[in-house]
Amino acid sequence: MPINYLSALTSPKRSSRTNLHLGVTLAAIAGALNAGGFLAVGQYTSHMTGMLAAATDDLVLGRILPAMAALFSLLSFATGAACTALIVNFAKRNHLRYIYTPVLLLEATLLLIFGLIGTRLQQHEVITVSFTTVVLCYTMGLQNALITKISNAEIRTTHVTGLVTDIGIELGKLIYWNKNKDELHPSEEVAANMDKLRLHLLLVCWFFIGGILGASAFKHLGFIATVPLSVALIILSLAPNLKQRLKQSKQIQ
Repeated sequence: MPINYLSALTSPKRSSRTNLHLGVTLAAIAGALNAGGFLAVGQYTSHMTGMLAAATDDLVLGRILPAMAALFSLLSFATGAACTALIVNFAKRNHLRYIYTPVLLLEATLLLIFGLIGTRLQQHEVITVSFTTVVLCYTMGLQNALITKISNAEIRTTHVTGLVTDIGIELGKLIYWNKNKDELHPSEEVAANMDKLRLHLLLVCWFFIGGILGASAFKHLGFIATVPLSVALIILSLAPNLKQRLKQSKQIQ
């Protein structure tokens, strides 16, 4: 049943399969937000490397306000990640049944706010940074930290630099020629981790696909394009609870 599949994606009981499927889902959402968000606010809100580089350039050139704006965006991303850590660790420490649901619901709420009143938020600024940019950076940090904690740091979804680096490393191992292979000790043989290569290729591909869909949706619909993403996250986050309720109702009957 779909409810069983959806509930497994955000269940505390993890497997490599559920990590993969949740990872590609969130990677697609991150790609949509990143590419679509650029059309909305004029910058890529998951690109913290670029943000920090821009801040250094602006400082050297004497442009203090733009530098402060880039650093504030960086701080928003970090704050989102910190909030995920706080929420998830609190849920674990207090033995809550659904430890990932609160973060997913918070992200869904932020995307819903962004979609419904993003135009108004854009009119307000903090150090020349529009509230829409702040919300997107915070949301990106929130999501990236969530999948990082869920997968024990195996998966990142909001940026692809590390993913492409790992893909290159594994491809290098894949084409490496192990000379005199029969004489090598197993620990000396160079071999690609095919599971890791497949995972990272899928994450990059789905980030790209999400980016195309997100950019197209923002181009034609504007801020409201994030509402379907919000609905998807709400369904994903509430699936374990709904499954439990259905199970209890069957037992009563």
